[in-house]
Amino acid sequence: MEYVMGLVTNKVLLSAVAAWFVAQGSKIILDVMKGTFTFKRLSGGGGMPSAHSATVVGLTTATAIVYGTDGFEFPMALFFAIIVMYDAVGVRLETGREAKALNRLRRRDLQEHKQPVMEQELEEKIGHTLPEIIAGVLVGIVVAIMICHFLP
Repeated sequence: MEYVMGLVTNKVLLSAVAAWFVAQGSKIILDVMKGTFTFKRLSGGGGMPSAHSATVVGLTTATAIVYGTDGFEFPMALFFAIIVMYDAVGVRLETGREAKALNRLRRRDLQEHKQPVMEQELEEKIGHTLPEIIAGVLVGIVVAIMICHFLP
């Protein structure tokens, strides 16, 4: 029971989880307002703000607040955040662009009654643009500060 209470009251863990929920919830609200909501959005990646960035920055910010910046915890969290955000804006964004191009080829093949390049369309919204990353960073910072300062 003590183990479970430790998890439930862990400000670093709560900050990361809450930042993810806030970012993912924001995406759903924005999609509903734009009229582009699909149920894939509930678990899908990509979009504004970056839930990946919000999560790792929430984790990093809470780590800095709870443990300080002079121990090993903060550099580990910081470099983890940098790697995740670099991947989201680099590799994953490029993968989404390639998926968009392949989907165009597939649609063209289908219109011309040719064998399509692939059976199903690929997911295009995988990575993040720099503004989506920055929005995620801000969500992560704000959520972590609120949790670390307002929870006992």
